[in-house]
Amino acid sequence: MVTILYKWLFAGVLFFTLPSFNKMPEAAVLHPFFISTTEINHNAADKNLEISCRIFTDDFETTLTRAYQSKVDLFKPKDTAAIDRYIFDYIKKHLVIKLDGKPVTLEYVGHEREEESVWCYLQVPNTAAPKKIEISNNILYDAFDQQINIMHVFVGGTRKSQKLNYPETVAKFEF
Repeated sequence: MVTILYKWLFAGVLFFTLPSFNKMPEAAVLHPFFISTTEINHNAADKNLEISCRIFTDDFETTLTRAYQSKVDLFKPKDTAAIDRYIFDYIKKHLVIKLDGKPVTLEYVGHEREEESVWCYLQVPNTAAPKKIEISNNILYDAFDQQINIMHVFVGGTRKSQKLNYPETVAKFEF
């Protein structure tokens, strides 16, 4: 019993005294994974490209606070309009989409909170079904070098997915 306790105590002391632990962002202690998910759906009936990004709230708050030098609280915002500006500005800088080789302009639809994550909604109106989609996605790369960005793309009833591990930023899909 004492041996087991000693091993756990030693492992804990070793873990908390490692130099790399002291350099970790505060959020790294809260959860070991840094993941965002982006879903892109071409809505043939409306001829819109519908985009939703799901990002862990604590990671996104940390990143937005650093980027805009202003305390960001996504659960109880003091200024919802400012939060929407921060979110849209950040996403359009870190998520660039090309349809059939041409860059598109994203429109911000809004965001909503869901337990430990935030869903951000965007769209590109008046788009025909693309044959090729290229996505440059470096969401949260500026804050976490363990970041993983997963993308699911739906066009014409076909779903394709790709995962980008930091520092990879570009995913290409053909339909």
